[in-house]
Amino acid sequence: MLRVADEVDPAHPALAGHFPGNPVVPGALLLARVVRAVAAAFGSPVGAVRGAKFHAPLRPGERFEVEFERDAAGAVKFRVLRGATLIAAGDLSLNTAPNA
Repeated sequence: MLRVADEVDPAHPALAGHFPGNPVVPGALLLARVVRAVAAAFGSPVGAVRGAKFHAPLRPGERFEVEFERDAAGAVKFRVLRGATLIAAGDLSLNTAPNA
């Protein structure tokens, strides 16, 4: 199991208006961080997010960890955690197509 720590800066432009007075990190931004961590770890771009479920909100400035591992079939299972709290989980596939 690989693990990468991350945090979304409260000044990140994606947070403007999401939601005033009660900011929450958008799911798309969180998935982008997962994709970046997985691609860097495996040296291969992510081909598709095959599924993702969000379990709890993540606030700007909160430290979180992305845990992931590749299974025997080549799928990458991931979990996003804030301490012991599950924020999101899902699976994705790596782009294994040869370069043209």
